[in-house]
Amino acid sequence: MRHLQIQTTPFSTSITSQISLKSFKPRIPKFTLPNMKLNVEPAGNIIGTVNDAYVPPIPDEFHGSYHWTYERIVTISMVPLMLAPFVSGVQYPVVDAVLGVLLLWHCKAGFQSCIIDYIPKRVYGNWHNVALGLLSLGTWISLYGIYVIETEGNGLTDILIQLWSI
Repeated sequence: MRHLQIQTTPFSTSITSQISLKSFKPRIPKFTLPNMKLNVEPAGNIIGTVNDAYVPPIPDEFHGSYHWTYERIVTISMVPLMLAPFVSGVQYPVVDAVLGVLLLWHCKAGFQSCIIDYIPKRVYGNWHNVALGLLSLGTWISLYGIYVIETEGNGLTDILIQLWSI
C-alpha cells in the first residue's frame, strides 16, 4: 500500500511517499522449540480448588530430608580428610582420592539444590532437565579430571600445599 503525493511550493517540488508499516515488518522466520516453552502457573501456584485434598509427593530416599542428611554427613567427613595430610605430614593417595570424590559430590549436591530451587520443573519444564543434564556432564568431566590429577600428579592435597605456600 504505497501512495505518492506531489507537493509544489514556490521554491521546490517534493514527492512524499506514504509507506505502510507492514513493509517494515521483518521477514525473519521464527525459531521455536515447542518442548522448551515455559509453563504458565496459576495465580498463587494453586492448582485446583480449596476443597481438593492435598496430594503429597512420592517419598524418595535420595531427596528431601534424607538428601539434606547425606549432604551434612559428606561435609563433616571431609573435615578430617582435609586435615589428615597436613597434620601427619605424609600424603596418602587413598585419602586424597576419597577427598577428591567427596568434594566433587559435595559440589554436585550444592549445585543440584540450586537448580531444583531456582529452575523448578513445574515452571521451566524441560529446561530443568537440561540444567540437570549439564550438571551431570560437568560432574563426569570433573571426575575424569580428578582421576588425571591423582594418577599423573601428586593429588589434590599436594596442589593445596603448593597453593598454601605461595
